[in-house]
Amino acid sequence: MNEQAAKATTPELASNIAALETHLARFRRDGVKHFIAGESCSSSDGGTFDVASPIDNLPFCKAERGTADDIARAAVSAKQAFKSWRQMEGAARQEILHAIADKIIEHADEIALLESYDTGQPFRFMRKAAERGAANFRFFADRAPQAGDGLALPASEHMNYTVRQPIGPVGVITPWNTPFMLSTWKIAPALAAGCTVVHKPAEWSPVTATRLAELMHEAGLPPGVLNTVHGFGEDAGKALTEHPDIKAIAFVGESATGSAIQVQGAPTLKRVHFELGGKNPVIVFADADLERAVDAAIFMIYSLNGERCTSSSRVIVERSIHDAFVEKLADRARQIKVGHPLDPATWLGPLIHPRHLEKVTSYFDIARDEGVDVKVGGRRPEKPPTDGNYVEATLFAGATANMRVAQEEIFGPVLTTLAFDTEEDALEIANNVPYGLAAYIWTADVSRALRMSHGVDAGMVWVNSQNVRHLPSPFGGVKASGIGRDGGDYSFDFYMETKNICLALGDHRIPKLGL
Repeated sequence: MNEQAAKATTPELASNIAALETHLARFRRDGVKHFIAGESCSSSDGGTFDVASPIDNLPFCKAERGTADDIARAAVSAKQAFKSWRQMEGAARQEILHAIADKIIEHADEIALLESYDTGQPFRFMRKAAERGAANFRFFADRAPQAGDGLALPASEHMNYTVRQPIGPVGVITPWNTPFMLSTWKIAPALAAGCTVVHKPAEWSPVTATRLAELMHEAGLPPGVLNTVHGFGEDAGKALTEHPDIKAIAFVGESATGSAIQVQGAPTLKRVHFELGGKNPVIVFADADLERAVDAAIFMIYSLNGERCTSSSRVIVERSIHDAFVEKLADRARQIKVGHPLDPATWLGPLIHPRHLEKVTSYFDIARDEGVDVKVGGRRPEKPPTDGNYVEATLFAGATANMRVAQEEIFGPVLTTLAFDTEEDALEIANNVPYGLAAYIWTADVSRALRMSHGVDAGMVWVNSQNVRHLPSPFGGVKASGIGRDGGDYSFDFYMETKNICLALGDHRIPKLGL
């Protein structure tokens, strides 16, 4: 057993560390490679960068630093593969995508261990995230045979009908939070639609993207249908968004980066799909089931290290119950276990990167300067499990709507509460942010739930529930939270063009000119 495993505090943690080392060995030796045209390869100029784990911030391998030349190689590969992939019967694509899902399940523990080590996300969540990745492939696999279906639109003298056709090679740029699952969420519908993909993963979490590409190839995906190029946004990312052979960009990440991508893709008129930031409200009325509301709010902010776009980062509580509700939140937040992410008992692992740690912890001082009650946390653990990017679960109580802690996306395990008096007041507070991704409403009054759902500025609303994904339903935001929708046929609307074909039914009148 290796040295880390020998120092582990529990047998379960020791077992996971030992298993991880088996899977890490090849990355320590060979590094994280690009995957282009069905083969692992290095950067054209030999450039690499260090990959570190947030558990200790020590580099454990090198990753290839992609250049514009590497993106161009990948784009050519995707363009060539598109010719045959788009012609493949949907049922054949369906079979391949199911085989990919089988491979993911076969390697789910490996993926979870690598993802946990690479991102700091607790292992307990990463196993489920891997399974969700497989579910994404199965869901879109079963829609591949019908992806091109359209509508019959008859007129009196003509028959119109529509078909959907894949748009071409597309670029997919994915983030560092739950990167494996979010990559499948973008790549699976693109492939089901008949598109080919150039994938640029986040540089802070590159490992599982390479494993995904390898597993997809092992499952029978033809060379060039998926190409993965690692690197930085200013190099590989910019080259991808500007490349003329890439017809669309699907991006998950920060709103400011989305704006930059839109500018970079404008000269080539790229279609864009953005899933961006959020400052999501949880509106709790006095008649709600308060215990369930606490459960949901706590889960949606402190799971996944709070590094999730749909987190319940603002709880807006009816004033008559605000203080009592805050005490319930505080009691639970104090129990959130901070620990080594590979320990199955851990709820909260280290944040992804020292730069992100610095950002999140800066809000502790901001909250105190703004006069907010730091009810729980607001600091780093006194005795962290390792020398990593740990923070305590944090609760800010009694903020007002214009404070920075109530306006800005912190993207960490930090919850802010606010009080409201009326429905109108609650909506004004909820909508008074630049974002509009998700909202959560808790009330026993069905009519009120509908009024609030229609009034809140959000692309998705859950009533008396945490975020529970239903894959056929649309996923996306408004305002600075994004453009477009994922899920079901909504994904195909992005990855496919709708073509109308009009056939004359007889000798209808044609105007005559020039006689």
